[in-house]
Amino acid sequence: MKFAVAGDIAVQRRIHPDSDGFSEVRSYLCQADARYANLETTLHRGEYYANQFSGGSYLRADPEVLEDVKAYGFNMLSFANNHAMDFDRGGLMATKGYVDAAGFVNAGAGANLDEAASPAYLETPKGRVALIAAVSTMGTPLSASISAMAGKQSRRFPGRPGVNGLRIDEHIQVTAEQLEVIRQISQLSKVNAQKDIERAEGYFPPLPEGTAVLKDLQFRQGDTTRYITKPNAEDMARVEKAIYEAQMQADYILVSIHSHEISGDSKEQPADFLKEFAHRCIDAGAHAIIGHGPHLLRPIEIYKNRPIFYSLGDFSMHLENIPMAPEDMYAKQGLTSDHTLRELFCNRSANYTRGLMRDRRMFEAVIPCFEMENGELTGLELMPIELHFHEPVWRRGDPRFSTEHGIIPHLAEISAPYGTTITVDSRGYGIVTL
Repeated sequence: MKFAVAGDIAVQRRIHPDSDGFSEVRSYLCQADARYANLETTLHRGEYYANQFSGGSYLRADPEVLEDVKAYGFNMLSFANNHAMDFDRGGLMATKGYVDAAGFVNAGAGANLDEAASPAYLETPKGRVALIAAVSTMGTPLSASISAMAGKQSRRFPGRPGVNGLRIDEHIQVTAEQLEVIRQISQLSKVNAQKDIERAEGYFPPLPEGTAVLKDLQFRQGDTTRYITKPNAEDMARVEKAIYEAQMQADYILVSIHSHEISGDSKEQPADFLKEFAHRCIDAGAHAIIGHGPHLLRPIEIYKNRPIFYSLGDFSMHLENIPMAPEDMYAKQGLTSDHTLRELFCNRSANYTRGLMRDRRMFEAVIPCFEMENGELTGLELMPIELHFHEPVWRRGDPRFSTEHGIIPHLAEISAPYGTTITVDSRGYGIVTL
């Protein structure tokens, strides 16, 4: 059975089927039975109020863009990402309604946590495919992440619409000497005084031995100084349970994860919790992990003969093509909605000298096509794509096959530490050695 998968479809305008690259990319995708991507926008006509937080820009497209997504050949989508709640729960559920009506198998968001976490199934002549989707980057600040998560049903109350969140358990490991300094800062500044009182009253659990806090930062004693992240145990168990359920219902299981978090000081390196999450999903029975989120390529790892794509980059990128913006987005730039969108983006990008849309890496990606037989990976190739980086704003952001920018050699370089060997064939495609 063949699978073709892509990263983020950050679509904000229509894509013409005769545009440069459309037919070649479509032909490549349509050789596969299951064709997946992450839809990174909300779909409605502006009738929902903007949330107090967003994923960065407030993304909203007319529902007709799904016609273009379907024209490329995609038949599976997720929209569990940091933009899912840009227009609060009304925008989220409207998006779900349009995606359902268009006939896309979709997972990761819903009217309650059970719906958001459940596998969705694609029927094909070659077999049945399950899709499970989760998101670790749900918005900023941290309170946004918590509020974006769908809520559980109870016997007395309905669940809360939202996404299937993967929270991160994190702390900073420090030496004994450093921990003592942190305790002194806390005591002298009284920064934790109110929470300490509430903890004593029973509203928060006691701190573990060898732990200190500064506001929301937790420090634990260890031999070295480092930042430690792990997938939240409750959320990890929920994903593993969905995989267990899907094993009875499907031949193959795809797990989508939207994650911006990094390891070290490079956007290209996935966070430690994400690597643990991916391995545990495959240990539980998943056949492929499809990562996206940071708008650039991250390494590919073959784990137990199953692929992990830590980030596939963008399939389309229209961040500066939003048709309108709420007052909150202007306010972040010290402007008001009396200003034009052009003034908004000029201000944010320092007259188009900084930001995602000025970074070529954000316009370079791959589309993997892989084949599996009896649950084992038998072939994996990568189409390199470029998103018209040098075109004007109104034309840039759509995918076309490209061998011009060393996309595959770069991906091979960052994947090598993960034990993955990628070569370039005569077509300019990447071939992963199995």
